[in-house]
Amino acid sequence: MQAAAATFRRATVANVAALLPLMQDFCSFERIAFDVPTRTALLERLISDERLGRLVLILHEERLAGYFVLGFGFSIEFGGRDALLDELYVVPEFRGVGLGTAALEHAFTLCRDAGISCLHLEADNFNERAHQLYLREGFKDHERHLMTKWL
Repeated sequence: MQAAAATFRRATVANVAALLPLMQDFCSFERIAFDVPTRTALLERLISDERLGRLVLILHEERLAGYFVLGFGFSIEFGGRDALLDELYVVPEFRGVGLGTAALEHAFTLCRDAGISCLHLEADNFNERAHQLYLREGFKDHERHLMTKWL
């Protein structure tokens, strides 16, 4: 597949059904629990409240080629509004043509436009391809590690 310009569109509730299989693939690869009713409710909440973040479709020649999720937050350490690139997924048949790079650039633009100066992400250690992409795009590893407590 030749490189082509990606296009991006903010997802609507009407897109959720088409996104769920992609999200299930992402979650399976990343070893993340996937529950359709819970995921659907969370996506509808994200879509309906732009203060929470963005769900963005990645299109290649008008075909759904992937998606990404930005979650918005606030951090004193990182200078105010920040964001988490919570998920970035490109369908396997569309990989290797620059869609991941284009998606990151689009995420950077969305963040800047929203007054966000710092974008975080997390990637599993085994996903070397993703790590290389993120390093090329200027993300830095930290000596800290992410810790989580479910409430």
